[in-house]
Amino acid sequence: MIYTQIYGTGSYVPKKFLTNDDLSKIVETNDEWIYSRTGIKKRHISDGESTLDLAYKASLNAIESANIDKSEIDLIIVATVTSDFAFPSVAGLLQAKLDISGATAFDINAACSGFIYSLQIADKMIKGGGFNNALIVGAETLTRLTDWSDRNTCVLFGDGAGAFVIGKSNENKIVDIITGSKGDVDMLLYCKNPDLKDPELNKVSKQDHIHMKGAEVFRFATRIMPKTIEDLLDRNNLTIDDISGVVSHQANQRIIDKAGRELKIHKSKLFMNISEYGNTSAASVPIAIDEAIKSYFLKKGDKFITVAFGGGLTWGGALITL
Repeated sequence: MIYTQIYGTGSYVPKKFLTNDDLSKIVETNDEWIYSRTGIKKRHISDGESTLDLAYKASLNAIESANIDKSEIDLIIVATVTSDFAFPSVAGLLQAKLDISGATAFDINAACSGFIYSLQIADKMIKGGGFNNALIVGAETLTRLTDWSDRNTCVLFGDGAGAFVIGKSNENKIVDIITGSKGDVDMLLYCKNPDLKDPELNKVSKQDHIHMKGAEVFRFATRIMPKTIEDLLDRNNLTIDDISGVVSHQANQRIIDKAGRELKIHKSKLFMNISEYGNTSAASVPIAIDEAIKSYFLKKGDKFITVAFGGGLTWGGALITL
C-alpha cells in the first residue's frame, strides 16, 4: 500500500502592500468599515512580479523545507485563476524555471478551492503508483483582476503563493480529502474571459474584473465550510477534540468565526492570518498552512483539517497528519 505525506511547505508574498488607510485614498472606504466586515488590515500586491515569479519563490522555499533534490520531483501542479498566459501553463513555465526536466506539469482552476483540488489530484497520482514526489502550488496575482473602483471587492483580494512538496510515505498522513462543486448558474462570483471576436471587426480584447454578490457567497461559505469539516470527521470516526487545529481558506474572518461557533471549535484551534494578506484565492490555504507550521500553531504529529470554498462554486477539505 502506498501512502503519502507532506515533506515541506513554503510561501511567498510580494513586499509591496496596501493598508486599509491606503485604500481609503483610492475608493470610498475606511479601516473600520473594512476590518469590521472582513478582518482584513492589509493585502500584499505585486509590483511587477508575475504569477510565475510568486510560484517560483514559494516553490524554492518548499523544496528547501522538504530537503529534497528537485530532480526527484516528477509531478508539478499549479492551482491558479490568474495564469500569466492562456497558455503555456504556469506549471510548465515553473518546471523550466526550476530546471526540472521530464516532470508532468499542468495547471488547474477551481478558484479558492484550487489548492485542495491539486492536493487531491497529486495524492491520488502518487498513491496510484505512477509518481513519486509532487510539487503543488497555489499562486495568484488577483490584483490583475481587481476593480479598484468597487469598494465591495477591491478591499478583499491580495497576491501571493504557497507550495507543498508531497511524496510517498510508510504512513497514511494525508488521511482523507473531500472536494465538490455546484455550478454557479446564478453567477454569484465570476470573472469573464474576453468576448468572442467577430473576425471582420477584430476588436481589441478586454479583460473583465471580479464580480461578487457578497451576501449570497457568505451564505454559501458559512454552510459549506462546517459541513465539509463535519464530513471529514464523520468519515474518519473522529470528533473535533481529536483535531489539533483548523486552517481554512482566509476569505473572511466572520465566515471562520461563524463556522467555529457552529461546530463549537475553540478560537485557539482556528488559525487566521487574513488580517495580513486578505483573500489570496488558491494561494490562501498553502500560505496559511506554511505559516501555521512556521509559527508552531501546528507541530509534527498534529492532526489538522484544512478547508476551502470558492468560485465555481467549489469546496474542498483535507484531514492531514504532519
